[in-house]
Amino acid sequence: MGIFLTLHNLPPLLLFLLLNFVLPVVTTNSGLTTNSGLTVTLNITNRCSYTVWPAALPVGGGMRLDTGKTWTLDVPYDTTRGRVWARTGCSFDSKGHGFCQTGDCSGVLDCRSDGNPPLTVADFSLNQYTTNSFFDISLYNGFNVPMEFLPIQVKGQGSPGCSKGPHCAANITSQCPRELKAPGGCNSACTVLNNQYCCSGDDCDSNKYSAFFVRMCPEALSYSRDAPLSTAFTCPFQTNYQVTFCPPVDLTSSPKSPHGTIAIGASLVLGSVVGFILITAFISYIVYRRRTRRHQKMEDEEEDFGNLQGTPMRFTFQQLEVATKQFREKLGEGGFGSVFKGQFGEERIAVKRLDRAGQGKREFSAEVQTIGSIHHINLVRLIGFCAETSHRLLVYEYMPRGSLDRWIYHRQENSVPPLDWKTRCKIVTHIAKGLSYLHEECTRRIAHLDVKPQNILLDENFNAKLSDFGLCKLIDRDMSQVVTRMRGTPGYLAPEWLTSQITEKADVYSFGVVVMEIISGRKNLDTSRSEESIHLITLLEEKVKSEHLVDLIDKDNDDMQVHKQEVIQMMKLAMWCLQIDCKRRPEMSVVVKVLEGTMDAETNIDHNFVAT
Repeated sequence: MGIFLTLHNLPPLLLFLLLNFVLPVVTTNSGLTTNSGLTVTLNITNRCSYTVWPAALPVGGGMRLDTGKTWTLDVPYDTTRGRVWARTGCSFDSKGHGFCQTGDCSGVLDCRSDGNPPLTVADFSLNQYTTNSFFDISLYNGFNVPMEFLPIQVKGQGSPGCSKGPHCAANITSQCPRELKAPGGCNSACTVLNNQYCCSGDDCDSNKYSAFFVRMCPEALSYSRDAPLSTAFTCPFQTNYQVTFCPPVDLTSSPKSPHGTIAIGASLVLGSVVGFILITAFISYIVYRRRTRRHQKMEDEEEDFGNLQGTPMRFTFQQLEVATKQFREKLGEGGFGSVFKGQFGEERIAVKRLDRAGQGKREFSAEVQTIGSIHHINLVRLIGFCAETSHRLLVYEYMPRGSLDRWIYHRQENSVPPLDWKTRCKIVTHIAKGLSYLHEECTRRIAHLDVKPQNILLDENFNAKLSDFGLCKLIDRDMSQVVTRMRGTPGYLAPEWLTSQITEKADVYSFGVVVMEIISGRKNLDTSRSEESIHLITLLEEKVKSEHLVDLIDKDNDDMQVHKQEVIQMMKLAMWCLQIDCKRRPEMSVVVKVLEGTMDAETNIDHNFVAT
């Protein structure tokens, strides 16, 4: 027992070796019997914009996990060496046999051994004869999928509590130097380039790749040469855990204390029934006060919405239940909730309902206060909202053609016909006009910060409108930039997000990515393609330098091939918007003039579009 109780005092690397190699031997050879009926629950959730295939040891994995889905995994208490990781380069052959490129476990989906790096893994030891369980995130030769590993307290159990959980929410895969590219991540610079990008000692150059790699995930165990090893994280025995792939970067990692801790701890100290009753009464009073304050806060919020200038119509929850026929017909799902079709009077509407009370509250307020007071033909109209006790809903005009991604990505299940060149040009122009209005015509500049095809909606005549302003940021006219936490969607983020010095020019970069997707008929990040074709913007760099831009034009549409010269001119405009230096990107009003033919696109541009 003494060995286990002092583990947390060991150096991290030695602790990791003990967890991986020594503890299994001690447990197996000690003659101790295990209670195989007891388990720890791991909730494994995918918040990435793409499908992942988690692997888990010792249980195997091989699970298909689409965006927004959760896999609940029960792990035996006597597991002294467990791990979970995601894989992205998975596919099936004609016989239905699965194969994964990253962490492929000899080419099978159901792993029985460690995966191949580069990968990011959640390591844990749940040995039931120790006071604490140990867990961490480890990085092997580079990123695979950003992840987070948080404890979930078991309600009603007295325990000393958990240390915080580790984060590795950054994703620098797209920023890897080309020679370090690997399916789903980055290879070790020390290994690939014979120490060219590595450093050690006092003369470390902070711009070297491995130092940058470590700086992005300081809480993780890393095996780069110059990487400091973090301390291990601990939790009381019987704690459950949450593993999240692509977590939001501002998610807190501090676990909440179990509800029973105060009562049980106090009863032990007082040692009497009277003490227990007093503490229970005190807790009841605190709970009452918190509920009262929460209720008052909700009322204050509702009053705040009522006093806003230019806010849209306010609905009751009952009205929206009736309008959507009890939320019967779902149109789709967004980052913070689901969207339902409805009818209010003579007008068709789309109602976005937040999944849980409090989730996306900041985004809800931003959308009501921002888009509710502005109007433009290329912005989706916010008709009204509902902020009633725990209910938060937004009511938009109904867009019958749905989102742009449905029309431009070629998928087997996609039955819609491909768009012709004229329609694509119209859509690009409408997106540009909507952004130009936000950036240059509003009283305060508005940076959308989540421009992507899923947030561009189409009406019956394929007129395009920007939607989903939950992540937008207001910028005063006298401010040159705004410092904000990272927000947006991987694949569309401008390079300056790495420094958090953000202006509306971040939208211009995202616009450039969307234009390239519209032209090529594919996603910017597509792991189903060959390794050299996964990242569209990196491929654009190669094609423009080799003068083969025509290779990127949508090959499934004859009309696009007929207009290939015009398409290439549109690509050149996109490349102007994709300049790494945000100051070299055009304003959106200039982009509109180029699209309308009253200006020419800048030709003196840098043909590197991905910061390395």
